[in-house]
Amino acid sequence: MLSALLADQSWVKGLAQSQPKAAALLSRSDTEQIRLGYFHTLREIYQQPITWLNTAEKMIASAPELRECVRGIQALVLTGSGSSEFAGHCVRAALRRELDVVTEVIGGGTLLAYGEAAVPPGRPLLAVSLARSGDSPESIGAISRLLENQSEIRHLVLTCNREGRVADTFREHPDAHVIPLDDATNDRSLVMTSSFTNLVLAVRCLGMIDSLERYRHIVVKLSQAASDLLRSHLGTAAKIAAINFRRAIYLGSGPRLGCARESALKMLEMTAGSVATLCDSYLGFRHGPMSFAHSDTLIVCFLSSDPILRAYECDLLGEIDDKGLGLMKVIVGSFVPTEAARKNDVIIECSGLSEIADDDSTLIHVIVGQMLAFFRCLEQGLRPDSPSENGVINRVVQSFKLHLPHNVARETNGERNL
Repeated sequence: MLSALLADQSWVKGLAQSQPKAAALLSRSDTEQIRLGYFHTLREIYQQPITWLNTAEKMIASAPELRECVRGIQALVLTGSGSSEFAGHCVRAALRRELDVVTEVIGGGTLLAYGEAAVPPGRPLLAVSLARSGDSPESIGAISRLLENQSEIRHLVLTCNREGRVADTFREHPDAHVIPLDDATNDRSLVMTSSFTNLVLAVRCLGMIDSLERYRHIVVKLSQAASDLLRSHLGTAAKIAAINFRRAIYLGSGPRLGCARESALKMLEMTAGSVATLCDSYLGFRHGPMSFAHSDTLIVCFLSSDPILRAYECDLLGEIDDKGLGLMKVIVGSFVPTEAARKNDVIIECSGLSEIADDDSTLIHVIVGQMLAFFRCLEQGLRPDSPSENGVINRVVQSFKLHLPHNVARETNGERNL
């Protein structure tokens, strides 16, 4: 069981020994860490290498159910709200190629508002809901609309909370399957960290449903790479976060654009909006968004391992340097060329990343985004577990009405990041 693995403190001790910053944070008692407001977030970041292995085994054990879900489908829709929607962007291209079907990411709010009109025409269609708590009002409403109006639409719910409303509502539905992940992935912090990466890994299994040993091998490699990253660069992230930047840009190509979106959201949430953020593709950045890069701007660059993509990416980095844009670049990848960095830039070399295909390297990149946001939150005197001191955002949102067909309106409560 995962709880037994987490009870083994060898991983925590190793992290503290290799990273003085981690040692300082972890040396405080649990009570003091809770008082200072980082107890949950820190653990949810560093538990990821362990939880990924557990999620992989859970999905492999669910293979017969997953095969039934994808059997004969002509289209696939990945849906969620906030971070859960961005998780879909991290896997869409790989699933489209591996399943050879039309694959789209559609936000939970869009499905709620437009229902069947928002989804592609191919049938049978599989809609996969990604959810941390499964208590989002739009998730319940969106799934209900699709299942009630179309007999050729199936639904798969991947959730970190087996007790959530989505799980309870659709567990016995004939056209729906619910697969809950381990409770440890149901992040208690306001922000999603391990819940995000575990949902990415869970849905990623669909594309390798007939090559499960390959899936297991990739997850093991990812776990090793994440462990190395945390041991090597937690302190690096802390030093970068201490620099006086007021803006942050995140750049990524393909699936790493989903990673960039998630990383930008983490920084925005965990600094309570005091650090303005922007995310874009490398090729899209030139078309207007480059004007966002001021002298107080951190530019975080997630590099592809694909030689053609990397060539375009490095060209853009050179243009940033030629124009003297930004306060600092943080370049994340494997075998990063030293000439891509200026004097004050930082390269975060990710060991083992070259052994992982571009489709799956997003999970390593996003941990860098999580660490930068976590330490920037602390630098600003905020509490990572609940950084929105004025209550503008919370783990559970205020009630709002669901305006359903036939002029029916329902008022409901739900969780903000599902």
